[in-house]
Amino acid sequence: MRIGLVCPYAWDVPGGVMAHIRDLAEALMADGHHVSVIAPASDDADLPPYVVSAGRAMPVPYNGSVARMAFGFLSAARVRRWVREGGFDVLHIHEPLVPSLGVLACWAAKGPIVATFHASWVRSRAIAVAEPMLRSALEKLSGRIAVSDAARKSLVEQFGGDTVLIPNGVTVSRYTEGEPLPGWGPDGDTLGFLGRMDEPRKGLPILLEAFALLAPSRPGLRLLIAGPGDAGDVYQRVPAGLHDRVTLLGMVSEEEKVRAYHSVDVFCAPNTGGESFGIVLAEAMSAGATVLASDIPAFRRVLGEGEAGALFTNGDARSLAEEAGRLLDDPERRTRLSDEARRAVRKYDWSTVARDVVRVYETVTQHQPGVEEDRSSAS
Repeated sequence: MRIGLVCPYAWDVPGGVMAHIRDLAEALMADGHHVSVIAPASDDADLPPYVVSAGRAMPVPYNGSVARMAFGFLSAARVRRWVREGGFDVLHIHEPLVPSLGVLACWAAKGPIVATFHASWVRSRAIAVAEPMLRSALEKLSGRIAVSDAARKSLVEQFGGDTVLIPNGVTVSRYTEGEPLPGWGPDGDTLGFLGRMDEPRKGLPILLEAFALLAPSRPGLRLLIAGPGDAGDVYQRVPAGLHDRVTLLGMVSEEEKVRAYHSVDVFCAPNTGGESFGIVLAEAMSAGATVLASDIPAFRRVLGEGEAGALFTNGDARSLAEEAGRLLDDPERRTRLSDEARRAVRKYDWSTVARDVVRVYETVTQHQPGVEEDRSSAS
């Protein structure tokens, strides 16, 4: 099958949706499908051979964050050419409600279109203003996928219709084995965080406050932070006497990220909201890390209501500090949670998730003339 995937966010900026599309593309190609991805990216970006640039992305405030998207004459022309030359059996658009390439691809496409909705959101003035344009795009969809109950609920309440629930995927084997970073390693006194440091809903300020509460009574306690952001702002939030116990790695490669998961005793996910799944949890679980996460609905589901990881009260630094302390003091509990996390995350492995996505493709293409012939020649 010839499959075109549309990524709304910059390919050269790490993010959950981009990682989802990358891993889906690679899983589909491993199963023998022909896959092409179009995404916002600088023309000089180092892209995989299956990714086509739609032009440079621009930062746009969206859904409580700042997303890098592309929407303009250059992007529209590149999307039209990519659709025309791709000869796709199915076009798979991610986040079609985002004012980026998905809307452009919907307008350009003539064949079956599947859309995946990643985020949950509330009705806003911006969505209300854009609703006629968004509805014109949604009317062309042949199939709809939501990665979580929250994303599905938002979509159905806003636009009606039916949606298949298929969770995010993770390449479990990528994270299973990893050497700790130099000078690190589970030692009974290490907390970890991975995410954009300057994005409030990722919750780093809550973790920093909890660290400041814990550290005075735990002289060996250290905090390892990976992700882009302003280091100066982070250190301003931590008492000067604790600066040497907080290490910032900045942006990390995939290999370094895996090693970071294997370098900590407790991996903290203090996100305050806006998450429909939590791919960072699935990655940490695949690595066998002991996870401590805020009790937002998406994280509760992924962690099995606390069976595969500990939970603390969302937004409450003292709750985070108390639960982290209990975990650090109880290695047997950490081992139990780690073992359960490794078992629980298997259902999110791309070997399972990609097959469910292909079933949706087959459903929307089975009545399309010529698809069977194209599929047999492309496989």
